[in-house]
Amino acid sequence: MEEVLFEDFQKLDLRVGTIIAVNDFPKANKPAYQLTIDFGALGIKKSSAQITALYSKEDLLNKQIVANVNFEEKQIANFKSQCLVLAAAKNTDVVLLCPEQKIPNGTSIQ
Repeated sequence: MEEVLFEDFQKLDLRVGTIIAVNDFPKANKPAYQLTIDFGALGIKKSSAQITALYSKEDLLNKQIVANVNFEEKQIANFKSQCLVLAAAKNTDVVLLCPEQKIPNGTSIQ
């Protein structure tokens, strides 16, 4: 894997947000949800996430997550993903990266 400069890492805007809506995404190539996430003063953003194997819609509602909020928008089928929710690979599934304690939406990851 290529080494990156610290300055490159600093370009990422990683923030905490709360999932406020979860919808099925039947037009996605792989099973996925459409997430609506509240990032506090940064506003509401949407993301597509292939996390259906380990999470139900009910599990995700009101869950705090970590996401990169300064990626360019990505068109996925008929949906525009505005941020990238961070997760770790567990075999072929993914596990969301989440704060241990509730913190304000929009909090920057240091």
